[in-house]
This record gives sequence, C-alpha cells and structure tokens, in this order.
Amino acid sequence: MFPYDASLVTAADASPQSVAGVVQILENIQAICADGDGLKWFNGLYLQVTQAVEARCQLDGTAVGGFSDPAWIAALDVRFAGFYLNAVKNSLSGAATPGCWQALFAVRNVPTIARIQFALAGMNAHINHDLPQAVLGICQATSDPPKHGSVQYNDYTAINTTLDSLVNEAKATLHVGLLGDALPPVGRLEDTLAAWDLSAAREAAWNNAELLWNLGGVPAVAATFLYTLDGLTTVASKALLIPVV
Repeated sequence: MFPYDASLVTAADASPQSVAGVVQILENIQAICADGDGLKWFNGLYLQVTQAVEARCQLDGTAVGGFSDPAWIAALDVRFAGFYLNAVKNSLSGAATPGCWQALFAVRNVPTIARIQFALAGMNAHINHDLPQAVLGICQATSDPPKHGSVQYNDYTAINTTLDSLVNEAKATLHVGLLGDALPPVGRLEDTLAAWDLSAAREAAWNNAELLWNLGGVPAVAATFLYTLDGLTTVASKALLIPVV
C-alpha cells in the first residue's frame, strides 16, 4: 500500500528484550511512516504510552509513580508489543492477521479518516484483543494466575491515569484529517471519541485474561473465545474507522 512497507516489515521483524528495545522499534516505525499513513498515528500514541511505562519502570518502588513489581510490568510490556509487531509484519507480508488489526491496515491510506480514529482503532485492537493474551502469557510463564487485588494487578491499574491523560491529549492534538486538514463539524465522531475509555478497556482485558486462565484446561473453548473476541473487537475497530469527511 505504501512504497516503504517492506521497510516496516523489517522494522517489525524484531524480538525486543526490554522496554527500551520496544521504544527503539516503535521509533524506527515512526520514522518510516509518512504523515498520510494512518498507522503512524497509532504508532505514535503507542510510542508515548510505552515511554511512559519505561519511565515508571525505572522508578524505585517506594517513589511516587513507581511499581511494586517493575520486572513484571516490563515483561508484560515486551510481550504485549510482540502482538502489535506481529500484526504489522503479518499484514504487510500477506500472512494471516487478526481481523481487528486488518481493519486498520486495510484503510491506512484513506484521507477521509481522521488521525485520532486511526490512533483509537489501534488502541482498541491492541488492548481489547492483544492485552488479555499478553497478560495470560506472562501469568503462565510465572505460574501465577491473574488476580484482582494482586500486586501485579495493582501495578497494572496504577498507570491508567497516565495513559488516560495521553489518550485525552491525543483526542485534542490528532483531531484533524489524515493529511492534517481541519475536520468539518462531525457529531458522530465526537460521540465516538467520548465513548472510548482506555481504563475500562484495560479492565475488560484483565477480566478476559482471568477467563482465559480458567479456560486453560479446555483449549477448544479458549480458542472459540479468542475468535469471538477478535470478531467483536473488529466490529469496534471498523466503527472507529468510519470516514468522517
């Protein structure tokens, strides 16, 4: 779709070992993407989110904003990023890609879609579809089930305020057309932006991780659940990406 797509595949074909490594890859992708590429506007927001996580992981646990278990949060961040990088690599190389991600990639050059729509559609796919699986994967690796009230859950939710702030800022700064042009008054878009809540999406993702953990002994049911989750997330992504101009 874009002449530099092969370069994006190369950039995404990486296995970061740290949050700093994730930041570097996201910066590489950001440098490749043109302003007229909807992927740039999700990637840029995700880069800011990851930088915020990195900064808080570097704080002592007793400091304001510090995590009680920064190693767990860092490991989650790296695993979480892998889902996005795989979506970029697979979609642009013609491999199977979750529908919720393909919804974004299929229209990333459509100029009648606002930058904020691309940013939120990417957040929708990454949080609602990918995050439950990332949380589950970390919990399986440590043999500790995801539980409300745990140290890990408290760290997971502690950053919500920071992330909400970044999303709210993006809703203001990215409220322009894909090419940076002013948008006409669009009531439907305002309603859509107001309805999308990052903290609520992250809470649902944790709940779904708990559900997937409990379905661990029934792989077929877990697979059906993930298929359904992708379908529902795809519907939301497509709704977020309805042209507004």
